[in-house]
Amino acid sequence: MKHTPTDYHDHEHTEPPSDIELRVKALESILQEKQLIDPAALDALIDIYEHKVGPRNGAQVVAKAWSDPQYKQRLLQDATAAIAELGFGGVQGEDMLVVENTAAVHNVVVCTLCSCYPWPTLGLPPIWYKSAPYRSRIVIEPRSVLAEFGVTLAPSKEVRVWDSNAELRYLVLPERPVDTEGWSEAQLMKLVTRNAMIGTGLALPAGDIR
Repeated sequence: MKHTPTDYHDHEHTEPPSDIELRVKALESILQEKQLIDPAALDALIDIYEHKVGPRNGAQVVAKAWSDPQYKQRLLQDATAAIAELGFGGVQGEDMLVVENTAAVHNVVVCTLCSCYPWPTLGLPPIWYKSAPYRSRIVIEPRSVLAEFGVTLAPSKEVRVWDSNAELRYLVLPERPVDTEGWSEAQLMKLVTRNAMIGTGLALPAGDIR
């Protein structure tokens, strides 16, 4: 059975919540009623992990690697230490390996056993990353799954699938977009997407932010 990108993205608003979602909502309601949590503070925390702490950290790592050849060399040799240079690390990011996309190789990351993910650099994992279809199909038919995400690769380009685990997590270093010579790291960061650092996407073209 084939799956479409809809299977990986949370757009099915008509489906009822899962049991675990209902339990989380019920627990959240009880804690709020007992005034043990502040809903505004909880929303702020989620926003930080989803939009600020996460992909922006990874984007900073990628932009620096694109701009600084010496940093890129350190990143590829010892990713954990190089990422820590920028102040990112800790739980779920203790042991990192960066794999570089090139003209000949495209890398993509999965966790087939559960959903190991480098939270300090990428924030909260997307729902599709934890889904069974993605975790199984990306290993069996990576080109088809990548195409469903909008990434169509030349037959000559090798696809490497990296399986994260509790001991080691991966970050993809995307290819730097053309026509970005002389750009600052702040400008380059805007081209780096979360999916590009997982491998299910590419960095944005330079024209997208000009």
